[in-house]
Amino acid sequence: MRTRIRRPRSGAVAAALAAVAGLLLSLTGMGQVAHAATGLHVSDGRLLEGNGNDFVMRGVNHAHTWYPERTGALADIKEKGANTVRVVLSSGDRWTRTSASEVSGIVAECRKNRLICVLEVHDTTGYGEDGAAATLDEAVDYWTGIRSVLEGQENHVVINLGNEPYGNTGHARWTADTSAAVGRMRSAGFGHALMVDAPNWGQDWSGTMRSNAASVFASDPDRNTVFSIHMYGVYDTAAEVRDYLGAFVSAGLPIVVGEFGDNHSDGNPDEDAIMATAQSLRLGYLGWSWSGNGSGVEYLDLVNGFDAGSLTGWGDRLFNGANGIVATAEEATVYGGGGGDGGGDGGTAPNGYPYCVRGSASDPDGDGWGWEDSRSCVVKGGRADGAAGGGTAPNGYPYCVRGSASDPDGDGWGWEDSRSCVVKGGRAD
Repeated sequence: MRTRIRRPRSGAVAAALAAVAGLLLSLTGMGQVAHAATGLHVSDGRLLEGNGNDFVMRGVNHAHTWYPERTGALADIKEKGANTVRVVLSSGDRWTRTSASEVSGIVAECRKNRLICVLEVHDTTGYGEDGAAATLDEAVDYWTGIRSVLEGQENHVVINLGNEPYGNTGHARWTADTSAAVGRMRSAGFGHALMVDAPNWGQDWSGTMRSNAASVFASDPDRNTVFSIHMYGVYDTAAEVRDYLGAFVSAGLPIVVGEFGDNHSDGNPDEDAIMATAQSLRLGYLGWSWSGNGSGVEYLDLVNGFDAGSLTGWGDRLFNGANGIVATAEEATVYGGGGGDGGGDGGTAPNGYPYCVRGSASDPDGDGWGWEDSRSCVVKGGRADGAAGGGTAPNGYPYCVRGSASDPDGDGWGWEDSRSCVVKGGRAD
C-alpha cells in the first residue's frame, strides 16, 4: 500500500444487482474454451476446492513487491492462523516486475506453509484517475507471460487479475474491460479461479460491480470468477456492509472482502460488522496488511516491523478478536485440512494415512488413530505414527495399516477397508 490513495464516498451505492438469470446462461465470445474444474472453483455462488469442500478465505495481504526479501512473512502469517494470503506482485508497468521465478518461489512458500495463494497485480490501482496505473489488458499480458509457473497450481492459487482497476474516473468501463480480461485469460489456457476487484479504488461506491457482476460472471466460459470488494471508509456502518455483501449472496454470486482495515483516511470502516457479516454468510475476508505500510497509513500494519511477535492493535483484532482468523479459519483440505481448528499437522503419515489435522482431539481413546472427514487419520507423534503397516505380505494379502489393532483375536489376520489384511510379523505373515 506504499502509494495507495483512498477516495471519499461521492454517492450512494447503485440500486439492485442486475442478476438476471438469462445473463448467467448467455453465450461467451469466440475462442474462449471452457475448462473442467480441476482445482478451486465456483459452484452455486460458493468457492469450492477441487474435492468439493467449501473453502472460506481467512487471511491477510502481504506487500511482496515492495519487500521481496520478506518471504519469511508467509510462514509467520500461517503461524498466526491464516489459511490464505493475498500477495502483491508487479507487472513491471509501475514497480519492479515480479519475475516468473519469484512467483514460482512464492507459490512454493504458500504450499510449504499450507496457504491458499491469491496472487494480484498491483500496477492497475486507480487506472483512469492515476496516470501511472496500468490497464487490465496490460495485467493480462503479465499473467500470460508467467503462465508456465502457474500451470498445474489450480488447487493452490487464485489469480486476482488486477488490484482496484479503476479509480473514480472512467469506471463505467469496468464491466467491458473486466469481461475482456477474463476472456483473454481463458483463451490463454488458464483454468484457475479468477478474482476481479471492484472499481472506485476497490470500494464500488458507484455500484458498478454490484450492478454488473452477473454479466461479468456470465462472460467467463468457466463460470469461475470471484468478485472482491475492498471495504474502507465507504463501509462505515453495519447496514452498508450487510447490504453490499448480502446482494451478492442473494444473487448467487461469489464475493470476498479482498481488503479491509479498522481505520482509514477516507472514514472509519466498521471492521466488526465486516468480520461478523462475513462469518454469518460464510464469506472470505483478507485484512490489509501484514506490515510495511507507508504514506500515512502505517496504522494498517498488522504487525510492527514484520515482527510476528509484535501484533498491533489492528493485528490483534483481526487475528484474535470476535469472528477473527484464529477462531474461524479452516485449513484447505488440499493440505490435509479437515475443516477443524487448525491445531493438527496435516500431511501423510509413513503408513499412508493422513495425519489428523485436529491432532489428538480426533483420537478420544488415545490409540493414535483418529477419525476426520469420514476416514481414519494418524495423530502425529502418537502410537500409530511410523507404524510398519502397509505393503503386501508374501501370501499376497495387504499388510494391515493399523497393525495388531485390526486383529482383535490375535490370529495374525485383520480386517480393514472391507477386506482381510495380514499383521506384519504376526502368525499369518
